[in-house]
Formats: sequence, structure tokens, C-alpha cells
Amino acid sequence: MYISSRAALIRNLGVALLNGSITLIILLIAPLGLAAVIINTILITVASFVNATAGDAVVNFLQPSQIKTLLAETISQKLELAKESKK
Repeated sequence: MYISSRAALIRNLGVALLNGSITLIILLIAPLGLAAVIINTILITVASFVNATAGDAVVNFLQPSQIKTLLAETISQKLELAKESKK
């Protein structure tokens, strides 16, 4: 499945904002100070964005085209090592 980097960015921002909103609602119910609620909400929003972006990077790395490239590089390196060992 191909998704453009712009669409992935928008999706990741949406996920982060949704997680931040849910966290804000939950924390406003709890008896905490306002600063703790705001800081925790911001941290969860940023962490959600970073995790979603990292997940996209892993999925992109595991795409078939990436795997074929890695296999080709590995085979070429083994061939070079074999040539060097025969010298």
C-alpha cells in the first residue's frame, strides 16, 4: 500500500491530536493541577506523533521494493568477498 508522505503526515497529526484530546478529557476528570494536565497532554500528543511516524518508517522499510534492494546489496557484497578471498 502506497501512501504519500503528505498524507502520512496528516494521518499522524490526526492520530496525535485525537490521543491528546482523549488524554485531556481523562486528565481533567482526575484531581491534578492544571500544569500537570497540560504538560501530560502535550507529551502524549508528541509521543503519539513520534510513534506513528516511526511505525510508518518501519512499514516503508519492510516494503517489497526495500527488501529486494537489501537482498541485492547483500548478494553483491558476498560476491565481492568471494572475489577478494580468491586473490
